[in-house]
Amino acid sequence: MKTNVAVLFGGKSTEHEVSVISGIQAFCALNTEKYNPLAIYITKNNEWYVGEKIGNIKAYTDLKALLADSTRVLPVPSGDGKVELLCYPFKKFGKSTVAQFEVAIPVVHGTNVEDGTLMGYLEMLGVPYASCDVTSSALGMDKAVMKDVLKRAGVPVLDAYTFMGSDYIADSEAVVAHIESTIGYPVIVKPVNLGSSVGISKADDRDALVRALDTAISYSPRVLAERAVGNLREINCAVLGDSEEAIASVCEEPLNATDILTFEDKYMSGGKSGSKGGAKSAGMADLKRRCPAELPDGMTEQVQALAVQTFQALGCLGVSRIDFLNDKQTGELWVNEINTIPGSLAFYLWEAAGIPFAELLDRMIALAFKRQRQREALTFSFETNLLAGAAAGLATGKK
Repeated sequence: MKTNVAVLFGGKSTEHEVSVISGIQAFCALNTEKYNPLAIYITKNNEWYVGEKIGNIKAYTDLKALLADSTRVLPVPSGDGKVELLCYPFKKFGKSTVAQFEVAIPVVHGTNVEDGTLMGYLEMLGVPYASCDVTSSALGMDKAVMKDVLKRAGVPVLDAYTFMGSDYIADSEAVVAHIESTIGYPVIVKPVNLGSSVGISKADDRDALVRALDTAISYSPRVLAERAVGNLREINCAVLGDSEEAIASVCEEPLNATDILTFEDKYMSGGKSGSKGGAKSAGMADLKRRCPAELPDGMTEQVQALAVQTFQALGCLGVSRIDFLNDKQTGELWVNEINTIPGSLAFYLWEAAGIPFAELLDRMIALAFKRQRQREALTFSFETNLLAGAAAGLATGKK
């Protein structure tokens, strides 16, 4: 019997459109001999939609028409480890169930979804899902906390100054002066909890720094500043697995940028349509890159080892991509960030490693079911008479 697999994408995020591309790529790559794929689009208002055209990227050129031709649904746990999708508004007569699924593949990017929000919802639905859990998703999204965790694990990261946007608004001169005295120029300014390089800027002087800070606080209440690496080479490496066993992909070197890899570099460098849903060749898969990366002797193995160490230190599961910064002159290497759900699920890195996209998804689904089995063996409740005692106390007026 085939397994019903839901691929969820979209959501209330600045990376909404990127998620649609990544999600449809995964939906189209699922092995239909083993699975019944179900595409679920989450709008920017967090409404869930299913329909015949939801898995077709071309339909998103007219979103209003697409939604009118699709069915809004509400997920409801069925009690047997599955989730039923009920049409909304509910039917007055007849069955309201539109579809159901047994496992989910979240392919979402950015705040309000990838940061653990969607994972928490899936936890409450009681369904297995093929991605990081709530904690590791939140750690991966928060660049400041991620640095602290990785430092304790012995993973090299750049030191940073993190501050509240409200502090900058209250006394911008003090914040600018602190960055100049402790970090200096050039400096990189980032929103703490966004991905896809949204809101990230490089500043070489005070005027540019002020512009960078103004941009960053418009995206996030917390901002991070760190020194810009000279002679920069960016290296990316994906990891597949869980806290018990994980493997690294080949390494890649993005070639679109010299200072920082921007959102436009990643996703707007052009592309061609693919098969079925028309998204196979879009998104991160179209980024200009050298893959495998041509690195100095021993560096590939060093990057791969650090990628696995980072993945497991943060408690990740499924597929994540770890991005590194390398000073080509000194050879120094730092973990820049982790993408707990990378663009295009980094399928191009796994294909280069000999693992086709369909097999990658197979392994992710197996990991989701493995974690669910492990959790079902845990105890989450115990017998107690606490409520009976509380009821008696309320009846007598006692606390």
